[in-house]
Amino acid sequence: MQEFAKPARPIVARMTEAALAEPARAVAFQGAPGANSHVAALEAFPDCLPLPCFGFADAIDAVRDGRADCAIIPIENSLHGRVADMHYLLPESGLVITGEHFLRIRHALVGEGPIARVKQAMSHPQALGQCRNWLGRHGIRPVGYPDTAGAAAQVAEMGDADVAALAPPKAAELYGLKVLADDIADADHNTTRFVVLAREAAPIEHSGPLMTTLIFAVRNVPAALYKALGGFATNGVNMTKLESYQRGGSFAASEFYADIDGAPGEPAVDRALEELAFHTKWVRLLGTYPRARKRGEA
Repeated sequence: MQEFAKPARPIVARMTEAALAEPARAVAFQGAPGANSHVAALEAFPDCLPLPCFGFADAIDAVRDGRADCAIIPIENSLHGRVADMHYLLPESGLVITGEHFLRIRHALVGEGPIARVKQAMSHPQALGQCRNWLGRHGIRPVGYPDTAGAAAQVAEMGDADVAALAPPKAAELYGLKVLADDIADADHNTTRFVVLAREAAPIEHSGPLMTTLIFAVRNVPAALYKALGGFATNGVNMTKLESYQRGGSFAASEFYADIDGAPGEPAVDRALEELAFHTKWVRLLGTYPRARKRGEA
């Protein structure tokens, strides 16, 4: 609780008390009340009790410990790329991906005002990166903070007109700040993809398209990735995302995060996964879930 800025603590306390009283309805999210993750939780689960957590690991722990039924976590943004921590936290979490949600992002510059006084903008590094050009044009220096709404609460606590926050407009309302500029983004398509994490997979009651997320490690041999992915091409399985990352600073063979259309049990997917396993050190499925949006659409 003490990690949150002082103006956020009473709101966090009320929300936490309500969520802990009904953990089956609780959805953990990273950030202070009013954060984009808070908005995503209410959009994805309108009847939920959002549970604010200071860090991503805290939100994951809330699910593992049974204090929340699930967590909704940002994993990538259309402007600023992946949310780096999640590629390391997801595989180690012990949780499974049960859903996805897309949130159109519209930041606001919030503070004491006026905007002409603002010299610094605090926010999550993702938000700062998504508004880098706008901040540069206005001569405002970006300052990193663990989350968007938390930055707004911190600005409210500071009471310094020279420092503002990039946050959802709702955060200004919660923490008594002014909206100095609205609808800030370096591109109109600014959208964040969230994944829903739960302790175990539930039966999928969905007749539409499914997606599967997996991670794997290639062997340190020539053309390792080419061979590993060949089965998806020959079996007509669409891979919508593929990202590499290094673990432990070894600079050895990369591990990969991938999303594919389809689900285990479908013959083409099963054949592709079998071939993937043959050409890799290991493969781990992180979850199969309903596809929220067809890839390639704006």
